[in-house]
Amino acid sequence: MMVFRVNPFIPRLFQVSRLTARRFQSTLDASLVQLKELHPSLLQKAESYCDELDKLKKDMFDGNAFDVEQQKKYARFSTIADAFHEYKSQLDDYKGLNEMIKSDPALKDEASQELEQLIPLLNRSSSVLLDKLLPPHEFADKPCIIELRPGVGGIEAMIFAQDLLNMYIGYATSKKWKHEIISRNENESGSGIVDAILSINEPGAYDRMRLEVGVHRVQRVPATETKGRTHTSTAAVVVLPQLGNGSEREAEAYERTFKPDEIRIDVMRARGKGGQHVNTTDSAVRLTHFPSGIVISMQDERSQHKNKAKAFAILKSKLAEIERLEKEEKERSARKEQVSTTDRSDKIRTYNYPQNRITDHRCGLTLYALNEVITGERLDEVMDVVKAHDTDERSQRLLNEQPN
Repeated sequence: MMVFRVNPFIPRLFQVSRLTARRFQSTLDASLVQLKELHPSLLQKAESYCDELDKLKKDMFDGNAFDVEQQKKYARFSTIADAFHEYKSQLDDYKGLNEMIKSDPALKDEASQELEQLIPLLNRSSSVLLDKLLPPHEFADKPCIIELRPGVGGIEAMIFAQDLLNMYIGYATSKKWKHEIISRNENESGSGIVDAILSINEPGAYDRMRLEVGVHRVQRVPATETKGRTHTSTAAVVVLPQLGNGSEREAEAYERTFKPDEIRIDVMRARGKGGQHVNTTDSAVRLTHFPSGIVISMQDERSQHKNKAKAFAILKSKLAEIERLEKEEKERSARKEQVSTTDRSDKIRTYNYPQNRITDHRCGLTLYALNEVITGERLDEVMDVVKAHDTDERSQRLLNEQPN
């Protein structure tokens, strides 16, 4: 069962007569579906992109050379133009059917049936066009790295961090995405993990997973609880773009971009459970980047060089994400895009086991299918609604940028 509670403070990007939340319901009578017509300012922006496309086409026909940037613009403007023309065509059909209902009573029933079939298609076209109008994310086409660490709650938080790791592994497996655990430090005194890093080596995975960033909260009765009380624990999730292949040669080239006093590399013997390489060779690497204060420890590989390459790959992703956030902060200082604490008050999502409920606090989604979500099987349902919410917010910013 899915429940959607609308945030009253989210601006209306579509001109609708009913709650936009209805688009997230999986079963809905066609007669209740209402039209979501895009704001005129957004349509003007789409038209301006079509004009830009016409200019590029003229340059191409005139034999002018296209550089890489122009090729990218041509590809993007073409997809916007296609979506815009489909939306406009369906909108014209919608207006024509409405006019027919008003002017010709004999065709009213037939036109009404066609209208019911058209509105869902038109709403889908408006959503597609809206998504195309948004500026693409800087790292949208990149694979990703997911970091997990326990927050408040002791051992139960470590167990929950392990559960989230398993959820993302299950999700990647269901998508047939290549993935690997780059680093995992287990809790030596019990269950769960101290921290873990999961690499998903699928182009575009970052764009899909980036909204998982934040503090996740779990409410359940721990196995060690004798009085049956529900405990609350947290775990933090950080999603980074994967900007390299993690090869040793690439790491060496990246290392040379830093000044000698910016980086310190410490090597040591690996610690932890089992394996002949543990405590026998100096294979573990700790990388310290002084300007940012980032410290990365890597010991999963038997080879020191491989651990060093992985550490530099993660550092590159972290620094790129910091740069991206700083750039966005200048443009939008009031909005914070990355998790900074593991405090309960900073939560983005709650996993309530007694109620089999998962609630995303950003968009108001409540789904009573926690057991299926935590395996990754139905995580898409949550992510789709969160993405739609993010699209609405980004669209509102786009709308605000339009001249009055």
